[in-house]
Amino acid sequence: MRVRVRKSWEREKSSVRLVVAGLLLLPVWSACATPSSSPPPPIRVGVVDLQKVLVETEAGKKARETLTTFMKNRQAVMELEAKDLKRMEEDLIKQASVLSANARKDREEQLRRRFMEFQQKESDMNREIQEKQKEVLESFRDKAEKVVAKVAQQLGLLVVVEKGRGGAAVYNDASLDISNQVIEELNKSSP
Repeated sequence: MRVRVRKSWEREKSSVRLVVAGLLLLPVWSACATPSSSPPPPIRVGVVDLQKVLVETEAGKKARETLTTFMKNRQAVMELEAKDLKRMEEDLIKQASVLSANARKDREEQLRRRFMEFQQKESDMNREIQEKQKEVLESFRDKAEKVVAKVAQQLGLLVVVEKGRGGAAVYNDASLDISNQVIEELNKSSP
């Protein structure tokens, strides 16, 4: 019984404290709630589509060409290795009937090792391609973001949100899009 009375008394004390605190803060809240003499300035927002900037600028075209060339070089090397493996396999099949059991076993083992090396090399090249893609696209994005900041300052924007897949803007009015200005400015600054 004593415990219930004590808990009830503690709840009443905390309720009284809240009421007293509310009464003491009432003048502060009312002062904050009164309308100020001037409304805050509107927040100017812009939207940029960096994918469009990548596709439509000279810097973006150079970045894509760099990636394409890098990938083609890697693919050519891998195609040569694949042809070599295929030739080794065909030779083994043709010569299987004339090879001794030990010689055939050695050639099969050699082919198996080369195939495993090929798979490892292919995996390494894919990793290289991904790293190169990340490097090139990050470099382009850095340049583009600097130009976005410059255009935003020229237009008096406080915030610029990225549009497109993975961007923060799901919808925006077309009048907020500064992509074309960014494309023009980036093309001017690219040699």
